Amino acid sequence: MKYSNAYNVLPADIVRIIQQYVNGEYLYIPRKEEEQKKWGENSGSRDSLKRRNAEIYLKYKYGAVILDLAQEYYLSDKSNKKNY
Repeated sequence: MKYSNAYNVLPADIVRIIQQYVNGEYLYIPRKEEEQKKWGENSGSRDSLKRRNAEIYLKYKYGAVILDLAQEYYLSDKSNKKNY
């Protein structure tokens, strides 16, 4: 995330109003709700976990033991059961 100088993106009168509340502090302005992204969409983590979980499920479906899968994927057996 990069920072922008408020004077470069907002009208001066709005900057003065904001300064009444947060003078010189950092202020995070979130995305509009309809434009927010889900966790892992930018980094690819979401897709990576989906593929991993599908792989675990297939191995289990074809006879792999939960404890073996837990060790192979560095998960607890309880976490592993969530994939089935």
